[in-house]
Amino acid sequence: MAFASFQFYAELNDFLPPHKRYVRIDHSFGERASIKDMIEALGVPHPEVDCIKVNGESVDFSYIVQDEDNIHVYPISATAVKPKALSGVCFVLDIHLGKLATSLRLLGFDTLYRNDYEDEQLAYISSTEKRILLTRDKGLLMRSIVNYGYYVRSTNPQQQIVEVLRRFDLFSSVSPFKRCLRCNGLLEPVTKESIIDQFPPTFQLQNNEFHRCQNCSQIYWKGSHYKRLQQFIGQVLEGSYTNSP
Repeated sequence: MAFASFQFYAELNDFLPPHKRYVRIDHSFGERASIKDMIEALGVPHPEVDCIKVNGESVDFSYIVQDEDNIHVYPISATAVKPKALSGVCFVLDIHLGKLATSLRLLGFDTLYRNDYEDEQLAYISSTEKRILLTRDKGLLMRSIVNYGYYVRSTNPQQQIVEVLRRFDLFSSVSPFKRCLRCNGLLEPVTKESIIDQFPPTFQLQNNEFHRCQNCSQIYWKGSHYKRLQQFIGQVLEGSYTNSP
């Protein structure tokens, strides 16, 4: 039987049982295995890992673990920007993160979400469209085709949006009110005259500024909810808030 020692750093310990956090883990193995498979066998999804050092030398996920290897596994820096291979940040979210999807769209981020996506679909979309997969399912992140992903730690929808913005350093990229909250389509300005027939005659439109989704044709205007959304955005940009959209 061969043995290798593992040390996980910072937030990677979130994925370990309490007795294995912040300590050296002696892991026994009998079969030839890649370091990626061993890391995930210990509970840490590979998209959360940024750097692996074996006996002081950097290796990639294909490295085959040897007897008596001393392995140190580091997370992606909390101050890191978007993954280097991505030209722009866009997301796909699992079924547990519907409110987070709405918040990301409100802030202008390209965000795919449906409550009927299967895990296989989510992994495929993330891989083929180079979207960051946000999930509360650790096993989903371990699928081999997922290159970019993040396990959302908070279970509170009111905290998740700030967590994601911090993780990917996106506060300066916020561009509110440009995407449809319902379908993620881009909004375009339209005249009041061009959409007035879509409302009941008794409906009072006090505003003269309107936008329409280019995909689903949903109409948006500055109604009674607008001030609340503005307040939410301001609180998000400050990194603390109490109400979600």
